[in-house]
Amino acid sequence: MSSPPQYADVSSLLAAADVHQPPLDGRVAIVTGGAGGIGAAVTAHLASLGARVVVGYIGDSAPADQLVASLNAAAAGRSAPRAVAVCADVSDPVQVERLFDAAQAAFGRDLHIVVAAAGFQDAAYPAIADTEPEQWDRAFGVNARGTFLCCRQAARRLVRGGGGRIVTFSSSNVASLRPGYGAYVATKAAVEAMTKVLAKELAGTGITANSMAPGPVATPMFYAGKSEERVRAVASECPMKRIGEPADVAPVVGFLCSDAAGWINGQVIRVNGGYV
Repeated sequence: MSSPPQYADVSSLLAAADVHQPPLDGRVAIVTGGAGGIGAAVTAHLASLGARVVVGYIGDSAPADQLVASLNAAAAGRSAPRAVAVCADVSDPVQVERLFDAAQAAFGRDLHIVVAAAGFQDAAYPAIADTEPEQWDRAFGVNARGTFLCCRQAARRLVRGGGGRIVTFSSSNVASLRPGYGAYVATKAAVEAMTKVLAKELAGTGITANSMAPGPVATPMFYAGKSEERVRAVASECPMKRIGEPADVAPVVGFLCSDAAGWINGQVIRVNGGYV
């Protein structure tokens, strides 16, 4: 029988900890959908932990540019920028590859963290019988295909030997199974399954792969197409009696990206206040 592990005393642990060293100092993170909603909160939080961040966005560049400017202003005095913005359609393999190329061009060869937060939800909330193939394909194009393309590049490019982190985004709707979310839930169920497989395929690399599954969060995507009455009803269904905030989710992503979460792998983390 092997000997039980030997634990250091508290004073040794405290001496070994460098409280002045941010947990993600020197690491490079790519966040898709990183300019708005939960993605923007994740971007800002990772930067606050010391990471240099690449903000992936699509469409209007203003939110991404404003976020990058604020992060770089907060890091004034550093010799290099803390953040850059890169336009990329995650459903396009060429653009995803260019996103990773741009990250390496900006911050060097070593990439450590990929957070695939870009997502799409049809604000019409059609029943499956009323869902057009084009609506189905758009949801899968962003949520499932987009996550796959980012995970493919992450598996090929993230550093080996420790510190590599992949965080995908699912949804607690995979568990609650609300009517009107058929296509959306199908995409997120695919993300969860793929993430678990990816964690096993990356065995021996030191790269972890986990999936975040938030509940209702106060973002433009959540509010789109919902009446005030429906929003109040959703809040009442949660034991915390409120809608979540991006700030409720971002710290959990930050933890998953840290060394402290090195033993969490292939998991789906439901951050929803008890909603499901």
